[in-house]
Amino acid sequence: MSVGRRRLKLVGILMMVNFFIYVIVEVSKSDHQDKGTKGKVLIPLEKFWGTYTVQNAYWNREQKKLDRLYNPILNLLKNVTVEEMVASNASLLNFCDMDTSIRSEIKDFDSLPERFKDFLFYLRCKNSSLVLDQPDKCKDKPFLLLAIKSLTPQFDRRQAIRESWGKEIKVNNMTVVRVFLLGQTPPEDHHPDLSPLIKHESDLYKDILLWDYRDTFFNLTLKEVLFLKWVSHSCTDVQFIFKGDDDVFVNTHQILDYLKTLSAEKAKDLFIGDVIKDAGPHRDKKLKYYIPESLFEGSYPPYAGGGGFLYSGNLGLRLYNATSRVLLYPIDDVYTGMCLQKLGLAPEKHKGFKTFDIDEKQKNNICSYSNLILVHPRKPQEMIKIWSQLQDSSLNC
Repeated sequence: MSVGRRRLKLVGILMMVNFFIYVIVEVSKSDHQDKGTKGKVLIPLEKFWGTYTVQNAYWNREQKKLDRLYNPILNLLKNVTVEEMVASNASLLNFCDMDTSIRSEIKDFDSLPERFKDFLFYLRCKNSSLVLDQPDKCKDKPFLLLAIKSLTPQFDRRQAIRESWGKEIKVNNMTVVRVFLLGQTPPEDHHPDLSPLIKHESDLYKDILLWDYRDTFFNLTLKEVLFLKWVSHSCTDVQFIFKGDDDVFVNTHQILDYLKTLSAEKAKDLFIGDVIKDAGPHRDKKLKYYIPESLFEGSYPPYAGGGGFLYSGNLGLRLYNATSRVLLYPIDDVYTGMCLQKLGLAPEKHKGFKTFDIDEKQKNNICSYSNLILVHPRKPQEMIKIWSQLQDSSLNC
């Protein structure tokens, strides 16, 4: 659609909105007049427009600016397209130098834990070089891509996944492929230099995606964005994506059985997992998920627990586009929920995802896993044991 036609369409929408407001007001006048008013308009008992709330938290303020930047109506009034406005602000949207000006933007910045300072200094950076790539991973248009978040030292977890639920297989024309998502673990974080071993592992198994960024808990959100970017460039034809942690057990065959039952309409917007609703930031500084009030205020949108979730490849491409409109947030699964919300979607809860484990008495019963998709957490030895037992042809559940 040309720029002129897009503007004309937006003007038409504005005219229609104004017309409907006029109709509503006129109907309200006629409905609420009585014999004692002599044609005067009654004052509504409640506010017609919501009151604008000033938000003090830094993330909320900056996200509001981003929302205005991408607002097509406001850009129409400025006589510019969204594309032109975004292009003119490109340096602000993806600024990868250390932003020291942030100190003056947050009143209690100096008292924040170091992990928050580090996150905020690079809040606008959504780029990182891909050190190890697998450009041919999706050349045969896989049915299911298993994308597993891992850390470079956790080879035992990756190997257990390769030997169990993460095997690259083909079942009834459904091809399953696998990648592990890694960042750098530099010496200053007290990790040994494993670069030669990771390179060897990548050469051997062809399943490592390694980016040149510091792999921390808060940077899991950056890992999410970089993975979606990789999908949009190197795996555009994948039909479905499972993304999860390297300490979960996944019943891959159960995923395939579930996906076979989906209609085309259901599959297009598929996003399922262990959904958390009506949640908000934790304010206890001792908690892993602590978020200070000066950073974020309000509630979270529905989101699927980061232990693992399943979504369509089509939606993955749209999620990547949404990441440009959502400021990075320190908790990756909440951030994904925010991106879904931008698309007008919400994750769907599926009872097969057990991110908070199953009952203790069920753990040693292999039939407890037969109808599940994901269980968290499981050690490498447990993954292999459960997978082996599920493949036993004599198993009768």
